[in-house]
Amino acid sequence: MKIQAIKSEVVSHISYIVGSKNEAVVIDPRRDSQIYSRIARKWGTRIKYIFETHRNEDYVVGSLDLGRTTGAKVFHGPGLEWGYGQAIKDNQEFSVESLKLKALHTPGHSPESTSYVLYDSDSVDQAVIVFTGDTLFVGDVGRTDFLGTEMTSVMSQKMYDSIVERLLPLGDGVIVCPAHGAGSVCGGKISEREISTLGIEKATNPMLKLGREGFVAHKVAEKHQTPPYFRKMEEYNLKGPPTLESLSNPRPMDPSEFNQRVKEGAFILDVRPPEAFGGAHIKASFSLPSSRLSNAGWVLTYDNTILLVAENLETLDFAVPSLWRLGFDKIEGYLASGLEAWYKAGLPLAKVELITAQDLKTWIDSQDKFTIIDVRRESEWNEGHIEGSTHIYLGHLEKQAHKLPRSPIVVICKTGKRASFGASVLLRAGLEHVYNCLGGIDAWSKSHFPLVK
Repeated sequence: MKIQAIKSEVVSHISYIVGSKNEAVVIDPRRDSQIYSRIARKWGTRIKYIFETHRNEDYVVGSLDLGRTTGAKVFHGPGLEWGYGQAIKDNQEFSVESLKLKALHTPGHSPESTSYVLYDSDSVDQAVIVFTGDTLFVGDVGRTDFLGTEMTSVMSQKMYDSIVERLLPLGDGVIVCPAHGAGSVCGGKISEREISTLGIEKATNPMLKLGREGFVAHKVAEKHQTPPYFRKMEEYNLKGPPTLESLSNPRPMDPSEFNQRVKEGAFILDVRPPEAFGGAHIKASFSLPSSRLSNAGWVLTYDNTILLVAENLETLDFAVPSLWRLGFDKIEGYLASGLEAWYKAGLPLAKVELITAQDLKTWIDSQDKFTIIDVRRESEWNEGHIEGSTHIYLGHLEKQAHKLPRSPIVVICKTGKRASFGASVLLRAGLEHVYNCLGGIDAWSKSHFPLVK
């Protein structure tokens, strides 16, 4: 047996390809699905089946494209009116040479959520691996709020039962392969560790120590954010997205053409690091460091034309497929030769003031008038924040900007990357004296400055 995990960093999505002799299967493929065909070719296998654990909300699934190019059959969980593939039955089994996969209906994250249990011929009837989708993560479990607050309790009960009655009985030694790692918005506190077993999760996962009543109460009390772009992901993943073959790669633009497209309404995504964006950028750009590109889903619509500013072609090659995975297909072009070409053409620049944690502490001690906006998730805020700061979640900042004072504003997050995006949002909203605290709360804490809860 061969298995390889493929991680897509921006949404912390993990997909898998598993092979045995001449056949292979793929679980939860990403939209740019050629990678699975390349791996299968390297292994000398053909992709026979494609399995989806659920209708994903945070990225475009590549099952339709991969099925078309490989002839593999696509299977989903039961209960939805899929526009492609086939609905699977609970306990349905599939053979892949010496391997057997069995579908287990594990509702909770969504009604159709399905896990896939892998058995190897050498293991007789003992399960070896379970692909848990968004039901069970390493150190956490999936969200149960996507059907609305009135259904969260019901879905939480279903998730607990799915884990305790369907997954854990498979055996302590069974390897857990979830659909997401740390940083995903589909969980609250997913562990940085991406390898686990059902036994380890039973012993260490905080959610599995609460009991059914405590588990449900905890899930009901959770406060997650749902970016607007999730609705488009649900639509695409149910009906099938546009094929990648229909998309063209963004083309290089000289400063004149780039500037003209901006005047005509194109949006600029600057994917350089916060310190580069802070030093100089094109006015009205959104600062979206490559690891934070999913935040584009808070400010862009699917009708927006997108232009990119990147440090180099490597960063550009990371950004473009990452945006495609979020369904943002209208990426028209990028600034050839980067920002240097812009200012050499005599075109104007803007900047974000950059300060350190030490600068911020000195400013606070001086008692000068300014506002600190903490844009982290509520759970992060509750763990500790700077006294006197105001909490506005990053995704809500654009709609709240008009309420903010015109005095200087310092935007802070964990490290400075989300704060850079937040600062760019405020600048676009017309605020002028905006600062990004580089290093964020991490640097503040490491400097032994106080936090309150």
